Amino acid sequence: MHRTIDAIWRLESARIIAGLTRMMRDVGVAEELAQDALVAALEQWPQDGVPDNPGAWLMATAKHRAIDRIRREKRFEQKQQEIGRDLETRQDPTDAELEAALEEDLGDDLLRLMFISCHPVLSTEARVALTLRLLGGLTTDEIARAFLVPEATVAQRIVRAKRTLATKKVPFEVPPGAERAARLSSVLEVLYLVFNEGYSATAGDDWTRPALCQEALRLGRVLAELMPREPEVHGLVALMEIQASRLRARVGPSGEPIQLLDQDRGKWDQLLIRRGFAALLRAEEVGGGIGPYMLQAAIAACHAQAPTAEDTDWARIATLYEALGRIAPSPVVELNRAVAVAMAHGPEEGLRIVDGLAGEPALKGYHLLPSVRGDLLARLGRAAEARAEFERAASLTRNDRERTLLLDRAAACDTAATTAG
Repeated sequence: MHRTIDAIWRLESARIIAGLTRMMRDVGVAEELAQDALVAALEQWPQDGVPDNPGAWLMATAKHRAIDRIRREKRFEQKQQEIGRDLETRQDPTDAELEAALEEDLGDDLLRLMFISCHPVLSTEARVALTLRLLGGLTTDEIARAFLVPEATVAQRIVRAKRTLATKKVPFEVPPGAERAARLSSVLEVLYLVFNEGYSATAGDDWTRPALCQEALRLGRVLAELMPREPEVHGLVALMEIQASRLRARVGPSGEPIQLLDQDRGKWDQLLIRRGFAALLRAEEVGGGIGPYMLQAAIAACHAQAPTAEDTDWARIATLYEALGRIAPSPVVELNRAVAVAMAHGPEEGLRIVDGLAGEPALKGYHLLPSVRGDLLARLGRAAEARAEFERAASLTRNDRERTLLLDRAAACDTAATTAG
């Protein structure tokens, strides 16, 4: 029964919290009321059974608690202005009117909740934690385990985030005009950060955490339904769909990492690939220019279209990375371009680009820089140098599986050197 309630809560909590936030104008209070409804379900459903429409039951219970709270706090005049401008100033709203106000624009409420959870006034870590808590329905413990941080740390981030939103009086709205584009960028960034942590875990024993990928993808699909005229939303969904298609092929039987060129492409999920292509097509049909997520989705599509690693159009991928670097310049983008250039035109060309990145402050301590350099040196037969780079990369990564992979590659350089000798 508790597993059933947990599953229902995961599906319904965001909608409930969003509606309550519009009513209460305080996301912290809204979550408390939603949690009260969850507690009521945990107390009543084991005895009475799960209602025919459990989501409606939770919503109704939460709304009744909200109404009780409003009445207790004697905030009728303020709430009359916020909920229904057409009500008479001296007339107390009835329960039916308050409930009707909560039922309006639930889709818009979800969108508002996404924007407030990802507000730039919050730190990146707080945005991620609050999004997973309010929109994903994850518990504090689940978020902590997903990101390998203490539960108390996550709890503190969420508490501080709610307090900041209340103190700053952040409006519960979809931002208007020019501000909307910048705020949407923050929402997309948070979703992709969650996805990437699932796709390639930064630390711990697991190479991937598929549950995080699935949650980010679910939220991305919801966002695409709510903002169908935003090409970059569809671009991000396309990127996540296509990348998620590789998850089964990214790990071996014992959980060991399998790199892209070595993956069994027969294990790639063709349904997700088709969904990704469809989302990319929708992004192009919307128009309005090509953004960074659309370009990254196009790169992922190049990989998905190649039946084998050898058939990959690396020259096109290098061109796409070059275009990405123009609109979203980053040393990491340039490092990825170096890999594509090396595949298309030889390791010497790729190494030249990588060596030009050696002094980049943003890449200091970034394990993939020496990892890529080690790969290129190994392909050039410079085994001793390659080994040193792989060992350096292994010392920088915090993921145990990746460290083992890099040390194995370093050891393989010794074998190659001995054979050559």
